Amino acid sequence: MKTSFLARLTISPLPLPREWYALPLRLMLGLGFMEHGYAKLVRGPDAFIAILHAIGVPFADLLGWATIVIEIVGGLLILLGAFVPVATLPMIVVLLVAIFTVHLPNGFSSIKLMSYDASGAHFGQPGYETDLLYAAGLIALCIGGAGPLALDTYWVSRRRQK
Repeated sequence: MKTSFLARLTISPLPLPREWYALPLRLMLGLGFMEHGYAKLVRGPDAFIAILHAIGVPFADLLGWATIVIEIVGGLLILLGAFVPVATLPMIVVLLVAIFTVHLPNGFSSIKLMSYDASGAHFGQPGYETDLLYAAGLIALCIGGAGPLALDTYWVSRRRQK
């Protein structure tokens, strides 16, 4: 029985195995987290720690460094597809802390166009939308697996061969 063109487009039209969904997620999530951690490191960890002090986060020195390490190392682990469920837990904690300490009062939307003039677009404070997207992507990887070209997949296949 032939299926119509429209029916073929409604179900994963790309001729790839389904587990390949994980690759673009891993790339975006891993690079995104690493970029955020790297930016904190380059600007100087003391600047980020000062922000944590200003918003009343306890143990700001410890948690500032922990956040930077979680973002860089966790991002790298996600990018490589290694220990994805283990790396996900502290990464989601970082996202939840960001939501409840910074983004929640700004509402849901992460993009708030306030005005536009000769110098370009001007945006308001971001909401928690992007944090939820990151969390959803991490949870999807935990549910569906790290996919192909992942160290987790490689290690599982090696164990099954023995």
